[in-house]
Amino acid sequence: MTENVRFALVSDIPITVEECVVAVTGAESGAVVTFSGVVRNHDEGRDVLTLDYTGHPSAGLVMQQVTDAVAADFPTVTIAVAHRVGSLVVGDIALACAVASAHRSDAFAACARLIDAIKESVPIWKEQGFGDGSSEWVASLG
Repeated sequence: MTENVRFALVSDIPITVEECVVAVTGAESGAVVTFSGVVRNHDEGRDVLTLDYTGHPSAGLVMQQVTDAVAADFPTVTIAVAHRVGSLVVGDIALACAVASAHRSDAFAACARLIDAIKESVPIWKEQGFGDGSSEWVASLG
């Protein structure tokens, strides 16, 4: 873990943006950018009732590696990020992060890159449960 990463984890317990903010905020923080990926009630015109996230055993390690790589590209930021696994319902937070920096431009850029990198690389999949009783597996990647 790099010095400017407070935590990067995959969790089966509820996560909050607030705990990410607390982990990254300091006297030097002129900007704190957050992201909250929330379970929504629809996908491609279908009603979504539940999501079950499953992570590969390497998901936590990959999450750390991805976060460390973003932190290395943005050495002026501090990062905290967590992705949920398990059964979630509409309104639950699936992905939470906070990125702090002295200046907003670095914080925004690092946060955007982090979310994209997580979606592209961390092996977490979701099974969506639809209102009509059907379900489908979707790669959380992308």
